[in-house]
Amino acid sequence: MFDKRNIRIYYLRTLEKIRSFLLSRNSREFLIFLSFVFVSFCFWLLQILNDDYETEFSIPLRMKNVPNNVVLTSELPSELKIGVKDRGTVLTNYMLGQTFYPVTIDFKDYESKGTQVRIPVSTLLKKITGQLNQSTRLLTVRPDTLEFIYTKGEAKKVPVKLQGKIDLDRQYYISDVIYSPDSVMVYAPQEILDTITTAYTESVVLENLSDTTHRRISLAKVKGARFIPDFNDVTLMLDVYAEKSVEVPVRGVNFPPDKVLRTFPSKVQVTFQVGLSHFKAITAEDFFIGVTYEELLNNKGEKCPVKLKSVPRYVNHVRLNPQEVDYLIEQQIIFND
Repeated sequence: MFDKRNIRIYYLRTLEKIRSFLLSRNSREFLIFLSFVFVSFCFWLLQILNDDYETEFSIPLRMKNVPNNVVLTSELPSELKIGVKDRGTVLTNYMLGQTFYPVTIDFKDYESKGTQVRIPVSTLLKKITGQLNQSTRLLTVRPDTLEFIYTKGEAKKVPVKLQGKIDLDRQYYISDVIYSPDSVMVYAPQEILDTITTAYTESVVLENLSDTTHRRISLAKVKGARFIPDFNDVTLMLDVYAEKSVEVPVRGVNFPPDKVLRTFPSKVQVTFQVGLSHFKAITAEDFFIGVTYEELLNNKGEKCPVKLKSVPRYVNHVRLNPQEVDYLIEQQIIFND
């Protein structure tokens, strides 16, 4: 291990080597060469920066004096893009040394112009050019027109609806879609508010889903309207299809009191697909197969076609067997007391 004395000796030897190298003839020539290169670079840079160039800068944009009862439903951009032309030295100063102050718009100056306000940028040129050097030419300002829309309390609650493309694995289906929250507040001027009945999510693409899926999705923007909140937590409840069969009786509908419908067979087999979570809950009582008296009077065939008049929720791909039945309209004797 090195003690303090050895470290000091090593340090002094290293320092002596560096000093000898710097005082050598080759070293002096190299340092003189570097100094000439540096001076040449400075002259070249000054020459380059003395030429005219075009570039673009950003200036912050702000609005002041917005009343508490006003909701901006279509806000101003956060900045203006200005294209300028000047010598390189001036542009370098903008980039490295100068900070642009925000261009401020006073809401009170435009409150009397309605709920949809358009401001030509030409009215703001004094606030922009006032921050530029006298030699700087202002070439462009983007956007060339500013617009904001506001409302003074007009709002309503609308339901949320998912939009997009959802692809499921085989044998799966969406048993339910849960929105949290299920509705949102929308603020807009009355003429825009009247056209909005639903808050749609941004279009999403979900592929090969095979399990319950949760997504936080932003709401699609509507010009002049503001949704609060502007996103929704969507849950897609997935279930697996299973096939089930039940026997459902055929019933007569709108028959006179003295007539009764008899069918052969009296029951029809109903086969359908249903999710496993509802498999046991769906029974024959959830279906209704009815034949109206008027249909039979107009029927010219020997058999009567049967149709489902009521089908429970969550049921798909329903099949009937048989699809036609023999029938008889039986006359009953009604005794009067």
